[in-house]
Amino acid sequence: MTDDRIVDLTPFVDLDAEPAGEAAALGNGASGAAGDPDALADDAELAAALEALLLVVDAPTEDEVLAQALDQPVARVREALHRLQERYTAERRGIDLRHVGAGWRFYTRDAYASYVERMLLDGQRARLTRAALETLAVVAYRQPVTRARVAAVRGVNCDGVLRTLLTRGLVQEAGVDEATQGTLFRTTELFLERLGLSSLEDLPPLAPLLPDVDAIDEM
Repeated sequence: MTDDRIVDLTPFVDLDAEPAGEAAALGNGASGAAGDPDALADDAELAAALEALLLVVDAPTEDEVLAQALDQPVARVREALHRLQERYTAERRGIDLRHVGAGWRFYTRDAYASYVERMLLDGQRARLTRAALETLAVVAYRQPVTRARVAAVRGVNCDGVLRTLLTRGLVQEAGVDEATQGTLFRTTELFLERLGLSSLEDLPPLAPLLPDVDAIDEM
């Protein structure tokens, strides 16, 4: 395998679009009241906190888990979730809050599916940042792999980058890891098509250069 195969990845990279910092995005808006259950006494504050949690969950999340994270009664959290769901429906928001299977999660509203599909198709021409390219490489060589393992290899939170790759159609969910219950991710057929590969076996032999994730997990 020659270096030409590796160069084929460069159309995805846009160094000028490098994010200011993935970790910083998670810390923006933090206040001294963070984590204080008394700060959520107001229903509007509770609703805002639930929205923040639901934006970062890997999979549908039950009322009990959300209530535990907010240190609030389950009944109050469940009632707040139903109010949010009704508000999004009444206001015909672009996002929809649903309780499906194992719990609550945000989804795009069906009425706007055509616009979402158009953006996904047009977005394939946009270049990926260096952070996105690194994350895509980890998924490609370690798949199926959980979000936590990708973060362990890169040494940085990868939530936003993985969402970008999912949006671009280069990565897809591939079930749940039995040991950790984390969502598994793998590359798509579009990923192979964009790199001009017929199968994952045609990937450059870079896997030996990646850290041993199992060893990282045991540290």
